Amino acid sequence: MTALLSRPLPSFPTFQHRSVFKSTPSVKTSVSCFNSKHSFKRDYTSVMIVPTGVGAAIGGYAGDALPVARALSSVVDCLITHPNVLNAAMLYWPMPNALYVEGYALDRFAEGLWALKPVHQNKVGLILDCGIEEELRVRHLQVADAARASLGLPVVEYVVTDTPLQVEKWVDPKSGQSTGRIKHPESLLRAVQALIKRSQVNAVAVVGRFPDDDFEDTDDYRQGMGIDLLAGVEAVISHLVVKEFQIPCAHAPALLPVPLCPYLCPKSAAEELGYTFLPCVLAGLSIAPQYLVKNSEPEHGCIVASDVDSVILPIDACGGPGALAFAQTKANKPLIVAVEENETVLDDTPDKVGIEAIKVSNYWEAIGVIAAHKAGVNPQSLRRDRISNLQHTRLFLTNGYAVQSASTNGY
Repeated sequence: MTALLSRPLPSFPTFQHRSVFKSTPSVKTSVSCFNSKHSFKRDYTSVMIVPTGVGAAIGGYAGDALPVARALSSVVDCLITHPNVLNAAMLYWPMPNALYVEGYALDRFAEGLWALKPVHQNKVGLILDCGIEEELRVRHLQVADAARASLGLPVVEYVVTDTPLQVEKWVDPKSGQSTGRIKHPESLLRAVQALIKRSQVNAVAVVGRFPDDDFEDTDDYRQGMGIDLLAGVEAVISHLVVKEFQIPCAHAPALLPVPLCPYLCPKSAAEELGYTFLPCVLAGLSIAPQYLVKNSEPEHGCIVASDVDSVILPIDACGGPGALAFAQTKANKPLIVAVEENETVLDDTPDKVGIEAIKVSNYWEAIGVIAAHKAGVNPQSLRRDRISNLQHTRLFLTNGYAVQSASTNGY
């Protein structure tokens, strides 16, 4: 296939997306729009991170961290998290105060380089790998039409790449996490550019044809063990698009249906409900915040890293760029909560990477800590004998005289 194929989605032949999906006006309100109650405090913002492709006990499978996100979103005013947490293949759950932020963008946000701009709605474009077989391609187009007709999602056009992406995946022997590459990244970037130019989309869903695994290769994952062999290279694909175009992007793999497994682990079951993982991606991208590179003061209504009050992540996954950036920030340093029950193949504990964190046994405790922190209550005061007497310290002034000052033990 030598030319880039672009055509409107097959359903609704009289549907004119350029006249219906007009550009969305900028959001002029702050993040407080998530909270309808009047308050004399600014909104409380949490970031939930579960790295992709690292075999996380919770969040390493088919959207099995979504219940945590749902519970956490009911406690905080604004929850910022990423597709690995919110995507569950054919399943998803709308949370009006949750921001769907791609992993590369989340790292840049944590580093203070990008800001997040909440939107009313995005115009979503769809990219299909030309290596996808005809029947499988039609299945994905039917999903896009269903999302438009049954959910009203603004998916406006699709493009087929001019060259097969040729996805390759493997497990990094050093770290134990899944990763990979696409042999023809320039084909993907041309497709994104075409959608942006033709239809002015500001969010992109990518469907790449992944190699089909032998049943034995995925057996551990289907039983709720091991790592997601697809997730690492999925992140590589979305990172590429977000880095190049600074717009929301998420990926859904195209695979042939696997043989029925009568003893499937519930954590992996969402990926076996149909022919596609696309529905959750389209739903998330439709309201994903836009990314603004901070060359100057951010626009009114944007969210910046200093707005983050707390960060929740697995106990041994504290060494990523985003986690380290949040922990090392000097302005309004957030509370870091490390969850011991959520183990991964990584070994980046708070002690090893040199960050201060509250260690909790599980997400039950993590949400309790966040609730206390949001209320302005020292979480340690909820535990038995965790608050000690005020400590005195001596401050020596430049004139040689000394004064005494009292301090408290912090969070």
